[in-house]
Amino acid sequence: MTMEREPLLSVRDLKVAFGPRRHPFYAVRGVSFDIYPGETFGLVGESGSGKTTIGRAIIRIYEAAAGEILFKGQKINGRISKKLDREVTRKIQMIFQDPMASLNERAKVDYIVSEGLYNVEKHLSKEERKKRVDAALMAVGLLPEFASRFPHEFSGGQRQRIGIARALVMQPEFIVADEPISALDVSIRAQVLNLLAELQKERGFTYLFISHDLSVMRFICDRIAVIHKGRLVELAETETLFHHPLHPYTKALLSAVPVPSPDERQEGPPVIYDESVHDYSVDQPVWVEIEPGHMILGNQKELAAYRALLSEDSDGN
Repeated sequence: MTMEREPLLSVRDLKVAFGPRRHPFYAVRGVSFDIYPGETFGLVGESGSGKTTIGRAIIRIYEAAAGEILFKGQKINGRISKKLDREVTRKIQMIFQDPMASLNERAKVDYIVSEGLYNVEKHLSKEERKKRVDAALMAVGLLPEFASRFPHEFSGGQRQRIGIARALVMQPEFIVADEPISALDVSIRAQVLNLLAELQKERGFTYLFISHDLSVMRFICDRIAVIHKGRLVELAETETLFHHPLHPYTKALLSAVPVPSPDERQEGPPVIYDESVHDYSVDQPVWVEIEPGHMILGNQKELAAYRALLSEDSDGN
């Protein structure tokens, strides 16, 4: 499927550290993945697993301690030229998690949405800028008249739409959606997800969709990577991950997904992930492709067990 195409964004052995240089804390430890044009790539894990840190490293808010981030084959982390920095700012945008905290309360919607244009497309006239803002607001289902209002006059769902319009106005190619619906009411979530899907269809966007909610991921993502304590443990196409999870942590996450139908009862209690099942004292884990398009983290003993599971599944089918 997507595998033969050139990736739009590649992350290679990425490490992100915080704290003093002598004793750094690694929030992201050697993460590698590719995202292809037009796909929605999901990154799922618990709070504190490093999901948002990866997203912020991609848009250059956080500095990478090691590794490479490539956009269209060009390295965009570390020191880059002003021209490339401007291009990255325009072509990679982020939708933030909290619509209440990510908008400037003292600025009108017109300025909030157009702020990026002031920095990157300074040549635009006032009329051109207004046209772009109006078009962005209409694309997310808001009236152009809303441009003269302040954020406190809007609901959470409307504020998130303003956040999406702020990303759209830059005419990006790649959008990092960092838990874009987790702070919204359940009734509004589907609307925002549908909006993101429609925009992708119309404009060919590529998304990195960050979430802790696998049921939402199944609805919107083409492929999903599972992250635990700063390391990817499994990556596969969405339905493969749901039907044939291999890593114990992935199985634990999937067992916690609520089943909405009373007819489909959950089989037994949720699985609790116990890290002590891995013995990495001698045999260190490696990140390998266990079957086409299905990556997993494991040592040689675990990989042999995973391969045996896969052959059992294929025999059963």
